[in-house]
Amino acid sequence: MDVILLEDVQGLGDAGDVVAVKPGFARNKLIPDGVALRASKRNLAVAEERKRVSKMRKDRESEADYNLVDKLSKTEITIEAQVGDDEKMFGSVTAIDIHKALDGKKINIDRHAIELEEPIKSLGIYHVPVKVSAEHTGDLKVYVIKA
Repeated sequence: MDVILLEDVQGLGDAGDVVAVKPGFARNKLIPDGVALRASKRNLAVAEERKRVSKMRKDRESEADYNLVDKLSKTEITIEAQVGDDEKMFGSVTAIDIHKALDGKKINIDRHAIELEEPIKSLGIYHVPVKVSAEHTGDLKVYVIKA
């Protein structure tokens, strides 16, 4: 039996694909769960339209992610930290501090997208990776200076 997948199914295919499956699997699992439709002319046209719209949306999101990565690579933020004797910092610079600095520059990203392995505990220049999406990762330049 031929069915049109409405969602990505691991081991079977991607959304919009027409796949041949056993009739029982289609009737008892795929169609009742809303994962697939029976392959008919009308449903094929609907599936093609969904696939086209989905591709356009993914392209638009990818373009927006690419623009954000480009903007992040050109952005430099400065964070002032209190230091004591021997240029030793009090506290550390965390992803939350970097997120607040980015908000101050009107760049909205998720705080968890900032991939800081461990807090910054010394003065200097750091390159911090920011994961915008699964495919796009930007590099942010962070200057930590004494206040």
